[in-house]
Amino acid sequence: MEIESKDSQKALYHVPALLNESIDGLKVLPSGIYVDVTFGGGGHSREILNRLGDNGRLLGFDQDEDAVANIIPDNRFTFVRSNFRYLKNFLRYHDIDQVDGVIADLGVSSHHFDDSVRGFSFRFSGDLDMRMNRGASLNAADILNDYQEDKLADVFYKWGELKNARRIASSVVEYRAKKKIEKTDDLLEIVSPFTRRDKERKILAQTFQALRIEVNGEMDALTEMLMQSLDVLKPGGRFSVISYHSLEDRLVKNFFRTGNFEGNLVKDFFGNPLTPFEVINRKVIIPSDEEQKSNPRSRSAKLRIAKKKKIKID
Repeated sequence: MEIESKDSQKALYHVPALLNESIDGLKVLPSGIYVDVTFGGGGHSREILNRLGDNGRLLGFDQDEDAVANIIPDNRFTFVRSNFRYLKNFLRYHDIDQVDGVIADLGVSSHHFDDSVRGFSFRFSGDLDMRMNRGASLNAADILNDYQEDKLADVFYKWGELKNARRIASSVVEYRAKKKIEKTDDLLEIVSPFTRRDKERKILAQTFQALRIEVNGEMDALTEMLMQSLDVLKPGGRFSVISYHSLEDRLVKNFFRTGNFEGNLVKDFFGNPLTPFEVINRKVIIPSDEEQKSNPRSRSAKLRIAKKKKIKID
């Protein structure tokens, strides 16, 4: 049964990166149960449905109210408006104990970057929001106005990997003493002294990334989702994860290779690695030159695929 987008607007919401590679990695079973934990515009979900039979089932998770407009009218599909950190709870609610595959496309959708109201991009003047779930209380402006200087520096350093984290944090505190920080333009004014012409876009992207991760608790949510996915995957079940920056990719790589987030490989008495996954692609998969040209936002995408081992590790 082939599923097509209802209109062209859905295609504009987000062009999925590494679409065929990531879904191929799932080895979709016609009667299997799958979860797309980052539904967004529904691109990956539609491709999974194209490969499922009449008895297959797919659940799509997304915490953003805008994703509701992209719900797929198919009786095999169930939309869950929730953060993927609650994966196990909602699977249990829908009477599902185990699934055959999970896919996660961790990037921020084009829809979010292109919506000036959401404050995700430094390209637009707008409110400093950055909430994936607009029902959440904390936004980027709150962080900039309320966090202590040391905590701000930690956010910029940990989540943005900014070398000038302490100096930027100090400038934030100095700026807010004179004027409340509310707009993206305010943040650009604060950060501009720390950018060189050849590095301006990179520094701004890292700054906005740091705030977005903090606002949405992205790294904590990611670790929880990864661990829960391991629990809910059937033996032999597959996991495709597309990441877009080094913090995400490092967590995924370590977890797939060692079963923990520190990357500490544990071996048994005979020297065999005690890992819950079999890594399918030892070398990370990146978009082809053709895809990067047609979809420039895919350039930083990295795909890792793993299969849950059939022998349980105690």
